[in-house]
Amino acid sequence: MRYKLTFAVGLALGYVLGTRAGRERYEQLKKSARQVAQNPAVRNTAETAAQQGRVYAGKAIHSVSEKVGDRMPDSVASRVRSLRERNTNGAAGDDWGTSNT
Repeated sequence: MRYKLTFAVGLALGYVLGTRAGRERYEQLKKSARQVAQNPAVRNTAETAAQQGRVYAGKAIHSVSEKVGDRMPDSVASRVRSLRERNTNGAAGDDWGTSNT
């Protein structure tokens, strides 16, 4: 699915950059892209993918920190500990101000 989406985005971008259709065709494509992005099914799918990414990132943090252990620099180790505490405490936000829902 990711490769199909990347191909479609690349195709659209190539069309916009390579076409001589002008500004009005660009505006049509922009409007269509905005409608797709605002579609509830697309938004739900994107949020589900983001949530799965957060889950896998959390698992990766734990896996790497267990394997690397004391060989990490103190600055990295303290950051990993703070991430673990935040994940176990169920904090709602991250460093970028987004939620984990």
